Amino acid sequence: MTTSPSAPPSNRIALYRFLGPRFWPIWLGLGLVRAVNVLPLRAQLAVGRALGRLAHRFARRDKRIAAINIDMCLPGLSATERDELVREHFESLGCTLLETGLVWWASDARLRRLIQFEGEEHLQTALAKGRGALMLSAHFTTLEMGARALTLLGPTSVMYLTPSNPLIAELSRRNREKHTAQAVTSEQIRELLQNLKSNLPVWYAPDQRYTGKNSELVPFFGVPAASNVATSRLAKISGAPVLPYFPERRADNTGYTIVIHPPLADFPSGDPVADTRRFHELIEDHARRNPAQYLWTYKRFKRPDDDPYRRR
Repeated sequence: MTTSPSAPPSNRIALYRFLGPRFWPIWLGLGLVRAVNVLPLRAQLAVGRALGRLAHRFARRDKRIAAINIDMCLPGLSATERDELVREHFESLGCTLLETGLVWWASDARLRRLIQFEGEEHLQTALAKGRGALMLSAHFTTLEMGARALTLLGPTSVMYLTPSNPLIAELSRRNREKHTAQAVTSEQIRELLQNLKSNLPVWYAPDQRYTGKNSELVPFFGVPAASNVATSRLAKISGAPVLPYFPERRADNTGYTIVIHPPLADFPSGDPVADTRRFHELIEDHARRNPAQYLWTYKRFKRPDDDPYRRR
C-alpha cells in the first residue's frame, strides 16, 4: 500500500514581498497565462506557438545555443532542417509557458481528459513490491506537465531544481506542494529515499549538466557530457525499481501521451557510467521521435575545461 510521508513545514514566503516593480513583468505574464487557461487546449497551444515564434525573432542567444546543440546532436540535418527545428523548438517552448498554468491551476478532472497513459500497469506492478518507484524522466518541454500528470495516478513525490527567480521559485514550490505528497529539492536526498521507502513514486530528472560529486563524462548523442551518475546509487540504496517516464505533446494538439516504460532490468548493473549511458540512449530515442520537444536551449555540453558554446 502507498503511504504519504508527513510533509515538512513549507517555509512559505509571503507574496507581498514580490510586489516591487522588478516583479511586475512576471505578474503580468502570469495574469496572461491564467487568462488563456480558460480556453480549450487547442487555442491555448496556438497562442503558445505564436508567443514562441515571437520569442524566436528576438532571443538571439538562445537560438544560437539551440542551433549548436542540434548541430552536435543531430549532425545529419541540413542547415535548413536545423533552422526549421530551432523554430519549431521555440514554438514548443511557447506551449510550455502556457502549460505552466495548466500544471499549476487546472483541476485533476480537466487534466484526466487531456492525458493518456501508456504502461500504467508497469507502475502498479512496481509499487506492489513496496519499495516505491524511481520515475526516471528528462528535460523535455513537457517536463512540468509530466510531473503533474504522475500525481493523477496517486500520491507522488517530485524532485526539482529551485528556479533562480525568487518569485517563480516561491510560486513553483507552492503549486508543487499543492499537488504532491512531497516536493523535495535536489539537495534533499534523504527525503527522496524516505519517499521511496514510503512506497511512493518519485519523479526524478537527472539529465542536465552536472559537475559535482557523482559526476562523470558520459556520451550523450555521441558527445561527452558531464552527467550525474547517482541514479544507480539511489536505486541500489533504496531497492526501488527504476522506470523510464516520458511525456509528449500530441501532434494533433488534443492533449498529452505519457509513456511509462517497464522497470529497467539488471539496474543498477554495478557500473554507474554504463547505467547512465543506458538512460541517455532512451532519451536520445525519445528526442529523435519528438525533436522539437527536447530542451535544446540548455548548455548541456559545457564543462569547466571545454565550452563548445564559446568556440562556435
